[in-house]
Amino acid sequence: MLSEHRAVGPLRVFLVLLFGVLVLFQTMSLPGQFAHMAKQSPDLAHLRWPLTAVSVFWVVCVQVVVVATWKLLTLVKSDRIFTDAALKWVDVIVRAIAAGWATLVCVLLYIGFTWDDPGLPLLLFLVSVGVAVLGLVVVVMRALLRQATTLRTDMEAVI
Repeated sequence: MLSEHRAVGPLRVFLVLLFGVLVLFQTMSLPGQFAHMAKQSPDLAHLRWPLTAVSVFWVVCVQVVVVATWKLLTLVKSDRIFTDAALKWVDVIVRAIAAGWATLVCVLLYIGFTWDDPGLPLLLFLVSVGVAVLGLVVVVMRALLRQATTLRTDMEAVI
């Protein structure tokens, strides 16, 4: 258990850095990038706001995962990870991944039917499969956490 507690501090530092960079992307980089795209390619200017909205939504999904991970780390630090409170935060992570994946699939379908070049649809397909795998891994890990929580509750009842 000592090694888990040593990892919590550095992981929190990286989560704060990640969250800060995501806020920077959300407020400056993404809107600026799509504004620049609209100026450089007037034929794609109509996509500026939808692309900005979808991109910011994806960043929000990642931010939700970061916050939920922070909450799970708090439970690890206090040795309460095998409780129902942890399952609630894992559910938040699963929902955020599912929301991001569903939006990604919608973008993939739109791009797949309207784009001439197969490169972007293939890239979006690859990313959507990767996000689906990540989501399913988290679902499996949730099931393992549920079993461990049940076992710990049973053991505490015996002791």
